[in-house]
Amino acid sequence: MSGSQETATSPAKINLPEALSARLYREAGGEKFGMTAQAFAGVLQEVAAQYLPATASSAEVTDFASHLRLEDLALARACALGHAMAWEIFLTRYREKLFSAAHSIVQGDTNARELADSLYADLYGRRTVDGRRVSKLNSFTGRGSLEGWLRAVMAQEYINRFRREQRLVSMEEQVEAGVQFAAETPDPTGAVDTRLREATDQALGSLAAEDKFILANYYLDDRTLAEIARMLGVHESTISRKLEKITAATRKAILSGLMKRGMSRKEAEQTMEVEVSQLSVDVRRRLMQEKDQESVP
Repeated sequence: MSGSQETATSPAKINLPEALSARLYREAGGEKFGMTAQAFAGVLQEVAAQYLPATASSAEVTDFASHLRLEDLALARACALGHAMAWEIFLTRYREKLFSAAHSIVQGDTNARELADSLYADLYGRRTVDGRRVSKLNSFTGRGSLEGWLRAVMAQEYINRFRREQRLVSMEEQVEAGVQFAAETPDPTGAVDTRLREATDQALGSLAAEDKFILANYYLDDRTLAEIARMLGVHESTISRKLEKITAATRKAILSGLMKRGMSRKEAEQTMEVEVSQLSVDVRRRLMQEKDQESVP
């Protein structure tokens, strides 16, 4: 990505006190992963800027940063930078856990190992033309556990592979049958109040990766709680509780976003009664999207 594009989408700078950054670096154990204090401070700055307003107070910044999974964050970002020590620790901690998670999604040791191993290229990253490392781990923000995030990424990879295979089969069948492809259906989101789309986008964008995964699979892909629980390696009741909590929090965030955009509470509630089909494309895009890896510095 060009420098101008990165600048255009960069969040506002958050003031992260040096003393706080140093303390969090020690708590994260960044040194054992090969990450410098300066590099970790940059990660904290980046994450805080994603979720806090530019006007956030020092107390708010401290509270937010202190609740991050600091060691997980340092490990993930050190791996993304290509530090050998971090990767040794990562593989020791998560390789078999990923295999176990894959085994709960697909049948057979060979298929499970293939699914788990398929993630490593994206996690390890690749070198771009300008020499930067592009790793999926750069999108981990530490707002949940690294293990939970990895499970969600793996389950999403399985779903993506399944969809690609289904689309390929479907296209081959239609070509063989001589079926002509119809023109794409116009995007139905055009009729939606832009304030609702903005508020929804902001609310969904603030969710952790695992929360997005749960919402998308339950509401958009019609998967059962049991299916989602199996993918993430947890009990069905856990997914049920999380889904209820995520849904309530997201609705509250959208209502708040609409009122911040000039609506009364009554107007906001009426606006949220818009047909789901009108918002489905925009919601699906926001829930399912992965960050554009090339935009990561």
